[in-house]
Amino acid sequence: MRNTTDGRLEAWRIQGFDPANCPVRQVLDHVSAKWPTLVLMELGNGPQRFNALFRGLPDISKRMLAQSLRDLERDGLVRREVHDTKPPGVSYSLTPMGQSFLARILTLVDWADEHMPAILVAREAFGAEA
Repeated sequence: MRNTTDGRLEAWRIQGFDPANCPVRQVLDHVSAKWPTLVLMELGNGPQRFNALFRGLPDISKRMLAQSLRDLERDGLVRREVHDTKPPGVSYSLTPMGQSFLARILTLVDWADEHMPAILVAREAFGAEA
């Protein structure tokens, strides 16, 4: 009996699967970078202005935050809203797709929190064998 992963991979192959255009790889390559996931998690607390996001993400540069927000907006995960104030204000929030994606990311975060001690032990044991 095949598991669902085998069936999915087989279906992709039948459809002419192209690893270079794999949707999973494209999403993971983008959000597995250092900052996008943390930006999404920070926006999970609600809409925020750029400087509030900047203060909430230690060690990120303003340039990298701006780039991460642009990339997430381009992918439809973040909404940029310009407010008619003086001076003009801009806030960022998660789109429904961004909220859906964040829910999956938080599952991964929970898994990592639970299993990181065992991963560190395994790494140490592996290094000792080498």
